[in-house]
Amino acid sequence: MAYTLSHIVAQLGGALEGADRLVERLAPLDVAGPADITFLSNPKYRKQLETCAAGAVIVSPKLAAELDPARSWIVVDDPYLYFAKVATLFHPPAQPQPGIHPTAVVGEGSVIAASSEVREHVSIGRAAVIGERCILHPGVVVGDGTVLGDDVVLYPNVSVYHGCILGHRVAVHSGSVIGADGFGLAWAKDHWFKIPQTGRVIIEDDVEVGANTTIDRGALADTIIRRGAKIDNLVQIAHNVQIGEHTAIAGCVGIAGSTRIGAHCTVGGAAMFVGHIDVADKTHIGGGTLVSKSIRQPDTYASSYPLQTMKEWLGNAVHVRHLDDLAKRIKQLEREIGKLKEPEDNAND
Repeated sequence: MAYTLSHIVAQLGGALEGADRLVERLAPLDVAGPADITFLSNPKYRKQLETCAAGAVIVSPKLAAELDPARSWIVVDDPYLYFAKVATLFHPPAQPQPGIHPTAVVGEGSVIAASSEVREHVSIGRAAVIGERCILHPGVVVGDGTVLGDDVVLYPNVSVYHGCILGHRVAVHSGSVIGADGFGLAWAKDHWFKIPQTGRVIIEDDVEVGANTTIDRGALADTIIRRGAKIDNLVQIAHNVQIGEHTAIAGCVGIAGSTRIGAHCTVGGAAMFVGHIDVADKTHIGGGTLVSKSIRQPDTYASSYPLQTMKEWLGNAVHVRHLDDLAKRIKQLEREIGKLKEPEDNAND
């Protein structure tokens, strides 16, 4: 698939500077060729423009004054966002091929829109509802009473347990499990007694869930993922958690039960959240951070120790082990200095 730059600008906006030309694909700055379009959003890669052979480059207005008029440029306010839109233009989402494969199993009372595609070895339970233009890839399992909105895509081997609700334009990638039991147990003197998990998982519109992520159903109330949230691979979301609108969570994050994360937050990879805490809207959590208490004030938070050589880390670890002793010694020194200063203060009086 190839597009002229004028066609791209007509579809997506921006200002074309230089010659109109045909481009066939997107490519990184350092490898792009004459038939490619690329972008520059990070100033640290500015020098790569000098040797870049791309047919066209997407840049910000700040660079417009420095542009070589012999080349082709698309000038936009946000080159990275524009790149994402161009990528979507070149690689539009797959469209369903309506129908139910003969190897699929559909339970009694389920309703599947005629425009949806149900592929090989899909299992749909009783009284489920599948909306318009959905794609259920091979091996998907949809439980009894589950509701999928329009334009939902479930990739291979996704399991959506009974009673869960997925909104419009939700995508769940391979191996993820939506609606398994939360980790609810009561100690019965000599053994654990399992607490039935009777809530659901509700995923609102325009949410994307990465591969091998697990979102547990609520114990009594529901686990809720709000509109536009983006969740990466290998994330564990426990029962009764709520994730706010347009919050993005990177891979390997663990969120314990009943924690509520606000809207427009970002969470770095491998961050961990204890249970029953609240995180304010527009909070940003660094990778590897342990969030051990509620965050009421939006800001950027981090708790992981900076990278060091092993020798440096061992030396600092020794000092950390003695911090309590050092604090006691400092307090003792402060008391002794205070006693030494008393005669001087009395003399001045």
